[in-house]
Amino acid sequence: MQLLAVGLNHTTAPVALRERLAFAPDQLGAAVTAARNWFLRLDSRGSDEAAILSTCNRTELYAASTVANPLDAGAHFLADFHKLNYGELRPHLYMLPQHEAVRHTFRVASGLDSMVLGETQILGQIKDAIRTADEVGGLGTYLHQLFQRSFSVAKEVRSTTEIGAHSVSMAAAAVRLSQRIFDKVSQQNVLFIGAGEMIELCATHFAAQTPKSITVANRTLERGEALAHRFNGKAMRLADLQHQLHQYDILISSTASSLPLIGLGMVERAIKARRHKPMFMVDLAVPRDIEPEVARLNDVFLYTVDDLAGVVQTGLENRQAAVAQAEAIIETRVQSFMHWVDDRAVVPVIQGLQENGEAIRMAELERARKLLARGEDVEAVLEALSKGLTAKFMHGPQQALHRAQGNERAQLAELLPQLFRGRR
Repeated sequence: MQLLAVGLNHTTAPVALRERLAFAPDQLGAAVTAARNWFLRLDSRGSDEAAILSTCNRTELYAASTVANPLDAGAHFLADFHKLNYGELRPHLYMLPQHEAVRHTFRVASGLDSMVLGETQILGQIKDAIRTADEVGGLGTYLHQLFQRSFSVAKEVRSTTEIGAHSVSMAAAAVRLSQRIFDKVSQQNVLFIGAGEMIELCATHFAAQTPKSITVANRTLERGEALAHRFNGKAMRLADLQHQLHQYDILISSTASSLPLIGLGMVERAIKARRHKPMFMVDLAVPRDIEPEVARLNDVFLYTVDDLAGVVQTGLENRQAAVAQAEAIIETRVQSFMHWVDDRAVVPVIQGLQENGEAIRMAELERARKLLARGEDVEAVLEALSKGLTAKFMHGPQQALHRAQGNERAQLAELLPQLFRGRR
């Protein structure tokens, strides 16, 4: 069984490619099942495990497989599922086997591989992904153990280092960028599209700037109203966007829509109605909520998650000591996990030895019982039982030693006395 992680993230692929490889939340369960079937078609005798993590900054397939080339199989699955050209996708993929996959998993869970170093949101996203994989039967012994340990490692890193102490969140970065366009956020009307965790974080940061108004647009009005109420704002339906977009100076969007919600024509009409007063937009969604062509408009300042990368790296130098400490913790836990994996590899051998030993024991015990039933002397039967057990247990090693030649015989001659050295 080989562990692997195959995927891309904000450091290996632009948002234009990441959105093409992204899995919608309601698509994950079926995708995990498809991944397992993909591996099983290549090796029907195997017992394959799979889980998929898909966020705005990464799409990753985690698997444990018995196929001959699991990394190549995983990469081709991602391309095939999304109908992408493999040659176009491959240069952006990282393909990590065994301990490299384990190290990557621990780093992702700990926030060391995030755009915002040390951010905690990724841990919740991993837990959601693993819950989905488990519900459709994607988790087995290996991935279950891998992710349970990744949660423990993340907790240890966050509790013993200051990895997140100086991090600048995406939400804070959005506020900082808006202040480059508008001197005072307090004089602007702010619109949030969506009602998920990222929008909630952004709303919290912008609310601290006491904007002129806060509005939440969401597909489900009730959920939008619940979020808006927390910030003394109002809610509206997504269907009303095209008629009201011109009223807002700052727009932050993060939904799970597979298609853009805001098109070029809608924004052009809004800018015209605003008499070309500037609009600041941040699209935190992958796939994107706002058509990229909107960025060409003179009076619109559109930023994507990739554009925010430079802002969130502020203070990186101050975190290097914490990073080094976190990496040391992770490396120790990787070695511990790989030791567990190595132990799992010999489990079938141990089981085979135990079954063989049990068969020998039962055969000799049955023989002894028959002798006792015939009235044979108890001491003689016990003597025969002990000699029979010894002879049968030693037969295999002795035959192996006789058949071996050269270096193999020398190795067996050195090893066998250690294996059969009795306690004294």
